[in-house]
Amino acid sequence: MNRTKATIVLGALLSASVMFAQAPDSSQAPAANSAQAAPSQPGDQHRHFDPQRFAAHLGQRLSLSSDQVAQITPILAARQQQMQTLRADASLSEQDRHTKAHAIMQDTNSKIEALLTDPQKQQFEQILAQRRARHNHQPQSSQPQA
Repeated sequence: MNRTKATIVLGALLSASVMFAQAPDSSQAPAANSAQAAPSQPGDQHRHFDPQRFAAHLGQRLSLSSDQVAQITPILAARQQQMQTLRADASLSEQDRHTKAHAIMQDTNSKIEALLTDPQKQQFEQILAQRRARHNHQPQSSQPQA
């Protein structure tokens, strides 16, 4: 069960953290990074995910228009809600939970891509590929950390 949660959380974290992986701009206020530093345990970060801030970050990374950012924000908010609901559903098996989390992430990415121009789509795909590469190189532990 812990491994299932860790897998789901890791998927959500990787999706969210790929955009935050770059060093912050010097123009960003220190408070903007406090949510990243706040979680003290792996898996806590999903509770601090801010769809609006993440959409703005995507806007910077992909050179999105303000309209695109405004359209992406509710998509990310819906993903967050779906993932919270999924995490709370104790009736699902580990495999079902993982499969549904993967489907939610794919659906979200598809909806975001539908709003992007071709160059933005290419850049978004590169970001996702980098995330997958990092995910494949991270050791997964089934034991909770103290």
